[in-house]
Amino acid sequence: MNVDVEKELARGRDAVERRAWREAYDALTTADAAGGSNAHDLELLATAAYMLGLDDEYIATLQRAHHAHLEGGQALRAIRCAFWVGMTLFLRGDVGPGSGWLSRAQRLLEQEEGDVVERGYLLMPLVFQHGARGELDRAVELAREAAAIAERFGDADGLALALHGSGSMLVRAGRVEEGLALLDEAMLGATEGRLSPIPTGIVYCGVILVCQEAFEPRRAREWTNALARWVAEQPDLVAFTGRCLVHRAEIMQLGGSWEDALEEARRASERFALQVNPLGAGIAFYRQGEILRLLGRFDAAEEAYAQAGRAGWDPQPGLAQLRLAQGQVDVALAALRRALTESADPLRRAALLPAQVDVALAAGELEEARAASSELDGLAAVHATAMLGALAAHARGAVALAGGEPAGALGALRDAVTAWGELDAPYEVARARVLIGQACGLLGDADSALRELESAREAFAGLGALPDVARLGALLDPRARDTHGLTSRELEVLRLLVDGRSNRDIATALVISEHTVARHVQNIFAKLGVSSRAAAVAFAFQRGLV
Repeated sequence: MNVDVEKELARGRDAVERRAWREAYDALTTADAAGGSNAHDLELLATAAYMLGLDDEYIATLQRAHHAHLEGGQALRAIRCAFWVGMTLFLRGDVGPGSGWLSRAQRLLEQEEGDVVERGYLLMPLVFQHGARGELDRAVELAREAAAIAERFGDADGLALALHGSGSMLVRAGRVEEGLALLDEAMLGATEGRLSPIPTGIVYCGVILVCQEAFEPRRAREWTNALARWVAEQPDLVAFTGRCLVHRAEIMQLGGSWEDALEEARRASERFALQVNPLGAGIAFYRQGEILRLLGRFDAAEEAYAQAGRAGWDPQPGLAQLRLAQGQVDVALAALRRALTESADPLRRAALLPAQVDVALAAGELEEARAASSELDGLAAVHATAMLGALAAHARGAVALAGGEPAGALGALRDAVTAWGELDAPYEVARARVLIGQACGLLGDADSALRELESAREAFAGLGALPDVARLGALLDPRARDTHGLTSRELEVLRLLVDGRSNRDIATALVISEHTVARHVQNIFAKLGVSSRAAAVAFAFQRGLV
């Protein structure tokens, strides 16, 4: 069959402009098969393949474009192609080939005279290398140099990528406000349509990811909505859609739309499978596990976390929180201790520490919980975001409550409720209100305690948080409460321990001997598996025994 090569090339080029990726791919592939593609058309074909999720084909076609540019004497375009091949290989885990292509690009660049914009592009791998080693100041310095080069040459793609790199490194360094401002500026290039297709998607997804990791859900929500609109304008698009769906799932989960969030996370894993992107699929499976755990579907959550782990994504802290819900407190604590030992990154530790507080309190390890809460406070002071502040306030209140300081706990917990409310996070609001109810009860304000607990139970029921509904049922109905083998007398003793009474005070209150009180206390320790009064108090709070 005769092919009108020029007609197919024109159709393909026009389809690229319209972002009709399937049509572009078909037309440009037809022209290429007939021998009609020049280096520029090969770049367009590579872009179409990328946007359709055909990563291997993207790399192979861009390699052909690189060689075609060299043969045509277009060294700078060849360098640009080599850069993108190298970065794509490197980011998907093919470190050796990726490094080889980046080295080739650098060698070709060194043969060029004068200042060229490609020099800025080849600073970006160095930015991420220094960032991976924790050399954040040097990474920021290089990213700023890359941004200055791009700005000097009026290269919108290079500027946006450099601003993204600089902003993300500043956020990791604790200079959150400064970093987020640069990320917002990078996003302007994407939302205004000034970037080419692949950099647009990279900037969208990269900036949203940093916002999520930096505990900035409001910004993440805004940019996720913008990304969703960009994706919707391209019906054929496969690339970036998995990330978009994961981000949407995270935002929906925070806002309480759990079933919708679960569906988005499942769609994300399917999209990542089409792209042969195991790590992306791991992120999507982890999000499914988080939502399934909250809904009380523990077996399904366990499988989702396992799939995340098999894909290379660490399923902590979610898996530890599942173990806690299953009553495997020691297993949960060991997992979180391991994860924290392995991580020095402040924002990763900030993601683990709230769970560490909850699990340590459940295990009766009050001092460990207090240390985790203190570290979280320090991180919240450095990375000053509303969400991290809310997490820190909740942890601080929980530790104070478990330590027998209900009055001190109330201030922190009310701060947490306010912050979570402003972030539109109903589940977290309800969790804090449970602790407020317990604190009010210990202070003798039974009416306020009941009001807070009932309000929390209503919120949990509306969300579908069945484990939390069940736990609150036990708190509100003492007859349904698991007493962990404690007799009614031992429960009375435990409640007085929570009040901070000495053995002599307890003996006077219950009209029994101090020797009998001591025996009851030892029995309580044995049945609860704790070794101190503080640990028994913490256990009582966590399990609703008081």
